[in-house]
Amino acid sequence: MNTFKLPDLGEGLPDAQIRQWHIKAGDQVEIDQPLVSMETAKAVVEVPSPWAGVIGELHGKEEDIIETGAPLISFSSITSTHAEKKDTGTVVGHLERSNAVVPETAQVMERSVNQIKATPAVKQLAKQLHVDLTHIKGSGPGDTITALDVKNAAATTHSASTLSDLEPLKGVRRSMMLAMVKSHQEVVPASIVDDADIHAWEGEQDITLRIIRAICHACKFEPSLNAWYDGKAMGRKLFTDVHLGLAIDSDEGLFVPVIENAQNNPELRNIINTYKKQVKDRTIPTEKFHGATITLSNFGVFAGLYATPVVVPPQVAIVGVGKIKEVAAVHNGQVVVCRHIPLSLTFDHRAVTGGEASRFLYALIQDLKEAN
Repeated sequence: MNTFKLPDLGEGLPDAQIRQWHIKAGDQVEIDQPLVSMETAKAVVEVPSPWAGVIGELHGKEEDIIETGAPLISFSSITSTHAEKKDTGTVVGHLERSNAVVPETAQVMERSVNQIKATPAVKQLAKQLHVDLTHIKGSGPGDTITALDVKNAAATTHSASTLSDLEPLKGVRRSMMLAMVKSHQEVVPASIVDDADIHAWEGEQDITLRIIRAICHACKFEPSLNAWYDGKAMGRKLFTDVHLGLAIDSDEGLFVPVIENAQNNPELRNIINTYKKQVKDRTIPTEKFHGATITLSNFGVFAGLYATPVVVPPQVAIVGVGKIKEVAAVHNGQVVVCRHIPLSLTFDHRAVTGGEASRFLYALIQDLKEAN
């Protein structure tokens, strides 16, 4: 049999979940015919057939998670291929195809025992606690697995095993979980909070657009927070353009599409409305989730004043906006009731200093204070 392995459906995505099969064993299919709908980190992607031929076996059922590079579909026979085409594109990007027969064996994605970085004592501890070291990312120097890593893994396994009705995280929630773990492992977070007095605002204001404008102003005033940081290379990249990640809540999890060039984009409201509809319909293109240089989380739409939003690398900052509140304040010697917007700024302290973060927040507040 010729085995078609799951290609990379995004920028280095480790796996994808089978949402719906469009074919079954014994079906005759054509080149580029949709075979299966796969749910990636943020989108549902149709995977086209690399060959024309007869389907032999499906490697997985709906809701199963398939690792990138693992067998997806086996063909009992093929009648034609894309082999003569030098550059074949699909909805998921470039996909190499050839006439080579791939043995029908599952690809092992875990590290081998010889690749595990752990001392003999830690390996012995793992054996006693029934922990598989091939599934642990070490927190020690050079990713070395420590005794604490093993104990934490054992505790997690024991806790999960006691929950007979445990619901596995899938799709967007699973992607969010992996992003949060990555942030926890890499980022050194610090947060500062303050209020922006908006009593000077005149008439009805589009609050989201005002906040985006203020963020863009702050990024120009203090560019250090509109940046990416590479922890391994210990280097940063500052951006002139603001590519804003906008956190959008949904029943399936958190989506963060990117508004490109937010600093001079006249279609901001239309883009936001489109993103909200696409998130609801799950039709938003995968490429819209890449390239953010700073993120906005407007959690105050629901509740909450201040928070410690999570920075997702390689970004170095995220702005959180709380629920607008009324406070008593003194203006021109008079006590008046004013509206304040609570602001929370979390930044990666590896790449951003406290002074830079404070100046950014100051510029953000000053722009929000303006009448229009």
